[in-house]
Amino acid sequence: MIRAHRVEDVRAAEAAAMAALPEGELMARASEGLAEVAAARLAERDGRTVVALVGPGNNGGDTLYAAGLLSEAGFACVAVLVTPAGRASVHAEALAAAEEAGVAVVVPADDPAAAAALVGEGDLVLDGIVGIGGRPGLHDEAARMVDAIDDDAWVLAVDLASGLDPCGESGDDEAVWADETVTFGTPKPAHLLPAGEGATGRLTVVDIGLDLDDVPAAVERLTYDDVALLWPVPGPADDKYSRGVLGVVAGGESYTGAAILSVTAAAESGAGMIRYVGTPTPTGLVRAAVPEAVHGEGRVQAWLIGPGLDVSAEGEAARAQLDVARTALASDEPVVLDAGGLDLLDPGALPRTAPTLLTPHAGELARLLSRLDAPSGARDATTGETPSVTRADVEGDPLGHARRLAARTGATVLLKGSTTLVVDPDLAAPVRSQADAPAWLATAGAGDVLSGVVGTLLASGLKPLDAGSLGALVHGVTADRVSAGGPLRALAVAHGIRPTVRDLLARGRSAPE
Repeated sequence: MIRAHRVEDVRAAEAAAMAALPEGELMARASEGLAEVAAARLAERDGRTVVALVGPGNNGGDTLYAAGLLSEAGFACVAVLVTPAGRASVHAEALAAAEEAGVAVVVPADDPAAAAALVGEGDLVLDGIVGIGGRPGLHDEAARMVDAIDDDAWVLAVDLASGLDPCGESGDDEAVWADETVTFGTPKPAHLLPAGEGATGRLTVVDIGLDLDDVPAAVERLTYDDVALLWPVPGPADDKYSRGVLGVVAGGESYTGAAILSVTAAAESGAGMIRYVGTPTPTGLVRAAVPEAVHGEGRVQAWLIGPGLDVSAEGEAARAQLDVARTALASDEPVVLDAGGLDLLDPGALPRTAPTLLTPHAGELARLLSRLDAPSGARDATTGETPSVTRADVEGDPLGHARRLAARTGATVLLKGSTTLVVDPDLAAPVRSQADAPAWLATAGAGDVLSGVVGTLLASGLKPLDAGSLGALVHGVTADRVSAGGPLRALAVAHGIRPTVRDLLARGRSAPE
């Protein structure tokens, strides 16, 4: 598992380490690790020139010391001091060491055009403008230097791409978009959250001796090796009931495919039994596609409600299906609510006391929050209208809105996206963040497949946080395997779940202890 820590916790760990080490040792470890990674990337790309964009403070100091080491290794190095006061505001000892090692030093204020031209000549650019003490956005001079970077240069951010919010809670267009980030001691939230992950690029962690083992993480990400630790593997005493029975209320006469996709995914994920409740057309299709499924109500360990479900559908069969969904939602059984099932949440019945996992995309989350907020009576002071949340609002602050929905409902929220977030209603718990899927997975039916996987995991007894994040990991890895760099179908992803789980479990069994 990858664990990212809050800035204040990193600061405390750094202070403890510095108190126990000789003066300058921690910075030496950071700069040596940075220089080693930079030298490796230069060798891979046959690069010879290095430009260090240097800001104030320790981040700039790390960058200057690393530039000095690269200069001593034979690379042509230039340090561009991107600070309001030039030389006076950078790390003095690091600047002296860099110059002694042969690094040329340039202050853009002296000749902005010449400085920009030098930046454009770098095969590798070290972004050391600001680190974890920075704020979103870049000041004008820094932005000009960043804009001068050649498109073919390898941009290596030092600890954090400049211009990002270290907490990862807000984004800014004015930020360095790095090819790689070398961070020290532990990842930071921005590296794993939607607001910063894109600008982070490849993430490389350099161990500098920080002790964070007992410090709670702010963000967690499951890795391949976590599958063997978390996936429910049956033992000799298990039967189909003890492995977990999943009830699925999905599909309808207007959306028949969702039933096949979610039930198929549940079967491929290893559900002990699936009980399907649907209207006539999807029922017939499920009988043909997944003969293992049984039909009608019965005892279950969890319910999946909502893929392809139209809560406004008319007719006796549709009403009977919705009655089952509402009864399940009112029960004490764990529930996954997806798509149309989200429309069944009653503000007056919240929070739901049984384990509950909501799986909206950004648009669905916006509509649900708007609907749940409506009965509160809160009015906009100017327009007199009930406040609403738009999809753009959610996409601009996905973590904040997922937390808001979790707090409002008492449910775990899985917010689907290129980086999927899983937020526990205990907002002090770490956020889970998964980014395992190719962009090709943005296709109709993909969410139905995911719901079948997480429903199976919830029925097996996993907590919603683990079920959601583990399901997102396996769903994304499967899509990547099925795609192999090209288009994919949601049904192909569903059928790929079983071999993916098999291979990930085998990987875990073969891993050295």
